[in-house]
Amino acid sequence: MKAEGWRPFASVAFWPGRGVKGQVHFRLSRTKRPGSAVLLRIDDRTFQLFAGGADAWAADARGDAEIVSAMRSGIDMTLETRSDRGALVRDYYQLRGAATAIDAAAIGCARR
Repeated sequence: MKAEGWRPFASVAFWPGRGVKGQVHFRLSRTKRPGSAVLLRIDDRTFQLFAGGADAWAADARGDAEIVSAMRSGIDMTLETRSDRGALVRDYYQLRGAATAIDAAAIGCARR
């Protein structure tokens, strides 16, 4: 089903109070089919994400770090899965400015 009330997004979070740095989270444009893989492609690299409903994330902190590193130097990013109705879901992002945005988030969260 089409995501109601939200738009797809990609985020990199910093939670200094919890010791979390560079945690990735993706909101898909449609709810994914149970059991369907979610693949993240950044240029020529592919990552398999954990997912539920319309959300996806890396398996662990190491996965977060690898994805953030690829985002910082990448050009394009695509998430792919199958919707709960079986249609191909492909969310596309251009990564121009991603490194600056990630750095700004890290600095802003460090000041809190």
